[in-house]
Amino acid sequence: MSHLAEATTIGNVTFKNRIIKAAMSEALANDAGQPSQLHFNLYEAWAKGGLGCAITGNVMVDFRAKNEPGVVVIESERDLAKLQQWAEIGKQHGMVQLIQLSHPGRQCPKGLNKETVAPSAVPFSPVLATTFGTARELREDEILDIIQRFATSAQICEKAGFEGVQLHGAHGYLISQFLSPLTNKRQDQWGGSIENRMRFLLEIYKAVRAATSEQFIISVKLNSADFQRGGITEDEVIAVFKAIDEAGIDLIEISGGTYEAPAMAGAKADKRKVSTIAREAYFLDFAENIRKQVKCHLMVTGGFRTVAGMNAALDSGACEFIGIARPLAVETDLTDRLIAGQDVRYAVDKIKTGIPMVDKMAIMEIIWYAAQFKDIAQGKRPNPKLSPLKVFLKYATGNITAIIKGQINSRRSA
Repeated sequence: MSHLAEATTIGNVTFKNRIIKAAMSEALANDAGQPSQLHFNLYEAWAKGGLGCAITGNVMVDFRAKNEPGVVVIESERDLAKLQQWAEIGKQHGMVQLIQLSHPGRQCPKGLNKETVAPSAVPFSPVLATTFGTARELREDEILDIIQRFATSAQICEKAGFEGVQLHGAHGYLISQFLSPLTNKRQDQWGGSIENRMRFLLEIYKAVRAATSEQFIISVKLNSADFQRGGITEDEVIAVFKAIDEAGIDLIEISGGTYEAPAMAGAKADKRKVSTIAREAYFLDFAENIRKQVKCHLMVTGGFRTVAGMNAALDSGACEFIGIARPLAVETDLTDRLIAGQDVRYAVDKIKTGIPMVDKMAIMEIIWYAAQFKDIAQGKRPNPKLSPLKVFLKYATGNITAIIKGQINSRRSA
């Protein structure tokens, strides 16, 4: 039998197979940050396609800090009934669901929020500085407030019926910003040494664990590297993995990159080692190394396209779960077909608009797939041939409107 089809457990939670949908931005929430029927339809489509577990697109823990228009926010029980409806969809189809909790830190488009905060006031590279402004450095009382926000959001997710959460510690968001010496220049207990830079992540984990039951799954998504000169070193990354493992984390998803060096979107694919290309997954080499040093479950996301490649990764012992993202945006029934022995059908080419400044960023790898999600949620078939330029122009127009609304809505609480 294919390893992909094997069931496994984390605590009392059973995963019916080894395939997990990695987080992808849905951009389907209303201006108030509320989930909608569109979310329910989308996740039901994946559930009906046999998916073992779905990690949601990033859900913000603070309405004042949104990474994009259309993002869900959970900071109170205001939307508990809607969240319960969402959680129930998974239970009806035997699909585990983890809510990805996130704070974007400095990674917010200019004008979307009233202000942007980060570990330190570090500007973006010139190419991205036109889109992202320089954030204000967080005060310690604000750091402690954000930690508690993660705990509050997780507690609400458990009350709603979700099996767990994933802390977004990768791709240049706030937790990742604290971990990297490129974005964390602090000289207090939250910066400097790797022990201090990982304190924010560890305190969030402790707060979430204290606010939820022992059987509630807590996962974290971490970078294997920044892919930037002067970024977090491999030894430091290993130290973070070992520390969060020792703290009691249930599952680590291995990824990599930031908006400034977007390996998570496949932008570094051409520079991968030959051995890694042969085995498909972008981060499998690192997973094999870290597997020897941590006892928690591991998930590798990025690059898997064949059943043979996925089964080989599982068979090697490098990971217990295969993370799949972009292919599920154009093949909602992909899980059933993979388990039946069929490979990914649509290897979508790199998403390019023809506008150099836009194509250098990871933004199109987010919004093109979000456009597919909206079609699926509306009962339409996804379109692998969808024009990236048309998607971008529609996004840019909508973003201007959202920013105007955001300047008003950012003063409200969710």
